[in-house]
Amino acid sequence: MAITASEVQELRKRTSVGMMDCKRALTEADGDMEKAIEILRTSGIAKAQDRAGRVAKEGLIEAYVHAGSKLGVLLEVNSETDFVSLTDEFKGFARDLAMHIAAAAPLVVSRDDLDQTLLEKEKAIYREQAIQEGKPEKVIERIVEGRVDKYYQDVCLLEQSYVKDPDKTVQDLLNDLVAKCGENVTIRRFVRFVLGDES
Repeated sequence: MAITASEVQELRKRTSVGMMDCKRALTEADGDMEKAIEILRTSGIAKAQDRAGRVAKEGLIEAYVHAGSKLGVLLEVNSETDFVSLTDEFKGFARDLAMHIAAAAPLVVSRDDLDQTLLEKEKAIYREQAIQEGKPEKVIERIVEGRVDKYYQDVCLLEQSYVKDPDKTVQDLLNDLVAKCGENVTIRRFVRFVLGDES
């Protein structure tokens, strides 16, 4: 059976699990929301989300400079303990994530970090495009909502498809790390530098 985007969003809201994991769980559960939640909990992914409320004040700052030295990234990733932040797995995650940021050019870590004025401008553009395309008035808001979701996937780091494995989002990657290390891990902030770019 086909799983709709709204069903995936609903499961994501209820579990805080990444989109791809939610879609896989719903597919496995034949669209049954409660069964999908059970699948996520059994696999340990939802359990990892329970740790999200714990304070992550340790961690590291990862620096990546792309070949040619014209593009660089500084990234802060936090963990609850320095024990976890010193592991090869944590360091590898930070290094891979910095390279992903260099390649995929996200604007913010999550949709909560997006400037609402910028978001409203995007919505106005999508609304105008739908009108220009001659779409019926009753479906315009759904079209705008769909394009805004796509915009989030383009500019929000956690929602981007991971460049090394497009079947996973960065959120999926983070969830995997949290499940493995047994404590909360957060991507706090990043800065992407491009030589000569003053924006």
